[in-house]
Parts: sequence; C-alpha cells; structure tokens
Amino acid sequence: MAAELYDVGEIGPVSVSFWRFLTGLGLLLSAHLVRRSRRPETAASLRATFAANPRRALVTGFGLAVYQTAYFASVQQAGLTVATVVTLGSGPVLVAIGARLTLGERTGAAGTAALVSGVVGLVLLTGGADGSTGPAPLLGIGYGLLSAAGYAGVILLGRFSGRKNAGVAFEPTVIGFAVGTVCLLPMALLEGLLPDLERPAWTLGLILYVGAVPTALAYTLFFAGLGVVRATTASVVALVEPLTAAVIGVLVFGERLNAILLTGTALLLFVVVFLAADEGVGRGASRRTSGPGADHGRRTSRPATQTKG
Repeated sequence: MAAELYDVGEIGPVSVSFWRFLTGLGLLLSAHLVRRSRRPETAASLRATFAANPRRALVTGFGLAVYQTAYFASVQQAGLTVATVVTLGSGPVLVAIGARLTLGERTGAAGTAALVSGVVGLVLLTGGADGSTGPAPLLGIGYGLLSAAGYAGVILLGRFSGRKNAGVAFEPTVIGFAVGTVCLLPMALLEGLLPDLERPAWTLGLILYVGAVPTALAYTLFFAGLGVVRATTASVVALVEPLTAAVIGVLVFGERLNAILLTGTALLLFVVVFLAADEGVGRGASRRTSGPGADHGRRTSRPATQTKG
C-alpha cells in the first residue's frame, strides 16, 4: 500500500515515510489520551517516559525513520523484489549477530535453521512475483542494507528495553514515532511534501491506511512482542510481511499464486509456527527451572542424600 501511495501521490520515499509517521503518530496520541483519561494510574505520561530513557526514544525514532525511508528508496532504485529480499533477508541475519554480541541470546542449531529457512522462503516468495528492477539496482541494494541496519538496531534496542520493562511498550512507541516524524520533516520538505490530490479520496485513504494498520497498530504490537520473545525470533516472524502482501494481492487484486509462491508461503508459515512453539517451550522450561517448586525440590533432596550417608 505504501508503494501504491508512492505512485498515486507522486511523492518521494521520504515524504511517503513522513505522512505514514505523522498519521500513525496522530492515531497513537489519540489512543494515549484515551488511555490516560480512563486509566490514569496505569498509563504513564509521555514526558515522564521520555525523561526516563531519552536515549532509547531518540535512537528508536531515528532508526525507524532510516529503516522506512531507506526501504522506500531501495524500492525506487532497485524495484520491489530486490528491495524486499535485500532488506528483509539481511535484517534477521544482522539481528541474530547483534543479539549474540549485545544481548547474549544464542540462536542455536534449530534457530539458525529456522532463520535460514525463513530467508529462503522470503526469496522464493518474492522471486515468484514481478522480478523487474529499478533504474539503479546497486544503489537500491545499498539503501536496502541501510534499511536492514536501521531495522536491526530498532529490534535490538526494543528487545533490550523490553526485557527490563516488559509490558511497557505503548508510550515508548508513541515517543519513537514523534522523534521519527521530526527527523523526516526537513528532508520531506526538501523532497516535496504535499502529495498529488488528483484522486483525493484514494490518496487520503491510502495515507490513513498506512498510518493506521502497518504503522500505529503493527508497531505497537511489534514492540510489545519484543518484551517476551528473542530478537531473532521477532525478526524472522516479521518476514510474514511480504506474505501478507501476497495474500492481499490474491484476494484484492486477483493475482495468482504459482508453485514458487506457494512453496515460499508454506516455508514461511512453517518457520513462524516452529519459532512460536520453540518460544513457548523455552518459557515453560524457564518457569520450571526458576519456579519455587523447583527450588523446593532441590532443598528436599539434600536431606535424603545425607540420610543415606
């Protein structure tokens, strides 16, 4: 839908990102005000949230702006297929490396296999679609790698903060989008801020959709999820984004799924289900290990051993 806005609105990638962020920010601020009015004791103020960790807000906002804008620039220069494969394919790899080095999260053999399978599924899914490239593929690949780096940084920071403040994701998301909107505004003004309103209802509808569904709603859920799952798991699960795009193409635009697309779809769905099950097993084992019952069992086993002696 963002690519459709790029074509219909006749604006550049920075301006598309700006309108996406601004609309998403407006919706998130409205939701925040409702939360504050109904549950003032549980909804933290935005000022207090920013003051508690200003570095997180600034880095998250800047990372989101870089991630989104560089991706749209990659689509413009290299085409949708190349941009999607480079950005979403390299992102989980960078996240896995960063999670190991900065968070101490081990991927393991099963996790590595799932990561590789997810990337292969992504390649199959996008390779079975329109493979046309843009005017400058190498430049587009560079933008895609920059986008992946911003994506990895946001995930790692979100995971690091989420482990310390599990369940507190909404207000930091609002602040992150506020920072991202401010970062994008000067560049959007230079690029050309206002979209073409030759088809005003369609253009405004696209802006509202990309701001509401894949921005405000999706990132709120995404950052909430980072508090409870590993960074690598979150990055691989995010590979379902092109899968949902393919489903929309089939249901809305009448596109057909060929054998390659079906194989990539099945592989991605398998990886997501496997990682979800693996996360559940890991949390269950952690509770059994750290729970009071396990500690009680260890305490009661020592006297039995001493009796035998």
